[in-house]
Amino acid sequence: MSESEYTDFAEKSIPSHAAEKVASGQWSPQESLDLARQSFNALLPQGLATPEHYFFTIMDKERTAVGMVWMAAQDRAGKRIAYIYNVSIELQHRRKGHATCALLALEDKICKLGLAGVALHVFGHNTDAHALYVKLGYLTTNINMFKSLKANPV
Repeated sequence: MSESEYTDFAEKSIPSHAAEKVASGQWSPQESLDLARQSFNALLPQGLATPEHYFFTIMDKERTAVGMVWMAAQDRAGKRIAYIYNVSIELQHRRKGHATCALLALEDKICKLGLAGVALHVFGHNTDAHALYVKLGYLTTNINMFKSLKANPV
């Protein structure tokens, strides 16, 4: 990923992440952009040059950029693994197999880095992404649940 592609990625992913957190009930709309920006900057203090973070532009057969992937090497349960922070495909290019191809290609890169596996998070409301990950062999490791209740003032 080039520096200009990274800048474009950051400009799109921060509001997108904020919206996902709001949709999942974790953040309020008022605080979401600030929290997403803080989270992004904490994870990537050196931007594109942050050590052990890898960014890839997803290209179609015509070499047109259709999306991106962001992953990092991490230690988990005594192993070095890859953690996928973000996979995104531009809206007009979705449902064409780009994410599947990108994730399968990423597995090869992960193996070449000597990492023992790959983990990711998927929001519960993102059923399309969940179905893709299950199809590719990802297993559920945690489930967070929430039930909204009507508060009774005391």
